[in-house]
Amino acid sequence: MQQYSSLPDQNSQIDARPKPLTIIQQLCAKLWLESSLNQLQSCLNDCLLSACNTVRSAGAAEAEIFQTVVQEINITLDSSNVAFTHCAVGIALFQGQETVATVCYVSCSPSPNSQPPFLEVLTAEKKLPLRLQEVIELEDLQQLENQQPPSAWRLADDSDNLIGWLIIAAAPLSSDRESLIELQAKLRSQLMARSAKHCTTALVQLRHILFWQQRYQQFSDSNQELERTNQLKNQFLANTSHEIRTPLGSIIGFTHLLLAQGYQPTIERQQEYLNIIQSSGKHLLALINDILDLSKIEANQMEVQWETVDVPLLCINVLAMVKEKAANKGLRLCLELEPDITTLVADSLRLKQMLLNLLFNALKFTSKGSVGLQVAPKGVFVHFTIWDTGTGISQQDQAQLFEPYFQIAKAVDGVEGTGLGLAVTRKLAEIHGGSVKVESEVDRGSRFTLILPLEQEAGVGGDEGDEGVEGAGAPKYSSCPLFFTPSSSVDILLVENDLPNADLIQIYLHQLGYQVTWVKNAAQMWEALTQLDPAVILMDVYLADANGLNLVQQLRENLQYRTIPIIVQTAMAMKGDRETCLAAGVNDYISKPIDLPLLASLVAKYSKASTEVDGEIE
Repeated sequence: MQQYSSLPDQNSQIDARPKPLTIIQQLCAKLWLESSLNQLQSCLNDCLLSACNTVRSAGAAEAEIFQTVVQEINITLDSSNVAFTHCAVGIALFQGQETVATVCYVSCSPSPNSQPPFLEVLTAEKKLPLRLQEVIELEDLQQLENQQPPSAWRLADDSDNLIGWLIIAAAPLSSDRESLIELQAKLRSQLMARSAKHCTTALVQLRHILFWQQRYQQFSDSNQELERTNQLKNQFLANTSHEIRTPLGSIIGFTHLLLAQGYQPTIERQQEYLNIIQSSGKHLLALINDILDLSKIEANQMEVQWETVDVPLLCINVLAMVKEKAANKGLRLCLELEPDITTLVADSLRLKQMLLNLLFNALKFTSKGSVGLQVAPKGVFVHFTIWDTGTGISQQDQAQLFEPYFQIAKAVDGVEGTGLGLAVTRKLAEIHGGSVKVESEVDRGSRFTLILPLEQEAGVGGDEGDEGVEGAGAPKYSSCPLFFTPSSSVDILLVENDLPNADLIQIYLHQLGYQVTWVKNAAQMWEALTQLDPAVILMDVYLADANGLNLVQQLRENLQYRTIPIIVQTAMAMKGDRETCLAAGVNDYISKPIDLPLLASLVAKYSKASTEVDGEIE
């Protein structure tokens, strides 16, 4: 640091010349003060630059500024030719609503055998040591701030909120020249006051830097998350496109073969091609259902209907649904139910879906031996464990097992899955407040454990019951309950917008002995009803000139037609759509693609046709 030797100390010989030397002293003192403050500002700028270039905590960055201030002031005072008496500089920080401040920074630490510098508070009777962790009352600091000359200077942020005090402790100035004492006191006060301002400004700038660093980090993290989400979306779309095109390729290809001129396959070949087309269609439908479920879960729109589930009955029904597949492969099915498990609160439909996904996977990868379902209580949870004696899963594959579209080696029976079943199962379990775990060894089988709570807390999962059905935009029908008497007529009125679907239903029901009249819009339906007394109306929802559920309401309000049974057959296949249709006044519901045997049983239920309906076309 540059020294100014022209400024005499208190022991130097006093020059009796009046003003010329006094002016030089004042100019040199001012130059010394500005140079010292410039040096302090330069060091603070270095601190701010360091904060810009490195990510640091707010506490560490502020500590560096405070330490820099006390050190630079101490160096300035010690190296000055103004000959200040021995002094120490410190900073006491104020915390919240407290009535004290704690000394956190001191320019020099006294040796164990020496006394710390003291602060005098108005009177010599009350002295405060300036040392680390010393607690000083705010009242005393305010007195130090207001006394002359001051010993404390307030530090505040840009909102004038108190941060702390910059403090100096020094022995009284002494000199045989009163003018020199005044000059020293003035210089020291100006140095401390302006240093406090520099410190405050640096703290404000630091907080702005840290704020924008935080915002930058937030934006950076957000951009990374968006990039990751975009990559996942692109991967999801690519995988979805591949999975959809695969069964579509079989459907279109084998259909083309059957329609090709000059190609006349044998009856056996035709049956083989049709079986492939049907299997590919079912695979495509399962894939679409899984995609819809996964999308609704990801969008937090999956509705669950909590109910008390009869666990033994549900497990027996689930195993009955896979019994035929197990028998075809020569596998033994096992059910182990502990007697303590009788009921739990869950969405029974989604619970069946989860168990079936796990059971079908077990059957798919097991060629001999057994597949079982074990149910046992574990505290406030119930464990559904699906085990098998199949091919097992490697540790590497287990790490990716629940990722969408991930599939391990081909199943032992050659049937491929959608690659979404386990992903959907895990997310459905999480909606229930549970989880799915897997234990497996290659060639030694697998154990998938679905863990669900016995009870559900309020707000877990999604909407409860049937709330929200009325908000689906469907018309509502409310009147006295309707009673339907099965008719002996075999006339069916089909209201269907799509020609291929209409042809399919007409051909199928005609083979079963029904007379089907097809209309494609609301106007044609009203006209047909003037000439026809149908046993059942099969109603599509989305028509060119009307909403099918609105037509149902109009039919129910018409005395002539209100007792005709109506079965809605629609592509509205999301959870809650069935309830929406029933609330509109229909008697029954079937979703597209149409399950033809199910359609036949529903029509028979309401028509009581004389033709025996067994749901099969020979």
